[in-house]
Amino acid sequence: MGSYFDLIYTGPPFVLFGSAHLIAMTIITLVCLSNLYFRRIWGKTEKKFARWFLATAIVVNETALHIWSAYWGIWDIQTMLPLHMCSLIIWLSAFMLVTRNYGIYELVYFLGIGGAMQAVLTPADAAAYNFPHFRILQTFIAHGLLINTAVYMTLVEGFRPTLRSFKRVLIWTNIYMIPIFFLNLAIGSNYLFIAHKPDFPTLLDLLWPWPWYILQLELLGLVIFGILYLPFLISDWRVKTRPISA
Repeated sequence: MGSYFDLIYTGPPFVLFGSAHLIAMTIITLVCLSNLYFRRIWGKTEKKFARWFLATAIVVNETALHIWSAYWGIWDIQTMLPLHMCSLIIWLSAFMLVTRNYGIYELVYFLGIGGAMQAVLTPADAAAYNFPHFRILQTFIAHGLLINTAVYMTLVEGFRPTLRSFKRVLIWTNIYMIPIFFLNLAIGSNYLFIAHKPDFPTLLDLLWPWPWYILQLELLGLVIFGILYLPFLISDWRVKTRPISA
């Protein structure tokens, strides 16, 4: 299969915010910014093609990870079920792109951008590999597509979150944590990282010990959601306070 698909990687280590990491983040940023241009020139046909292209890319990329993991015998229900937030939202985003489902868009906007940005900034679960190994390429492609999907649907398709979206995503995220907590107990998994902190270095290492860091995650999530909603809050406020022309 070649060294860039091997399970054991022996090449140079991944450097956080090194040149390769910065290039990858720059590419993702430029792709997202390109939506500002496409929103002006794309019609209905181009938009439909873009949605199907993104959905196909998401499904192919995520399926490749499961095939690779199964090939090397590391696929198991404790780590590979699509129950982590980003894993779940990745599959939902593909469905949302095809159906233009607004309810799923709300999840993709808040949870997709919020979670995927952390994974792009600190790709800890794939940091044992380096570019151009399949594992880290797949990680950046997956999370880059997730961010771009939310940006595309907002800028090009004209979707936008509302204050009700903000509340619904917060409520459903906490409801989702309940069955995942008991599933973790049943099968010995750590989905959503609520059973314990990850075994690899993450930003969670800066937080309090279990279970108190879960409360910090709630507060952090509230802040991130607030930042993501802020542009729309400001826009609505400007419209509301704009003088009515005579």
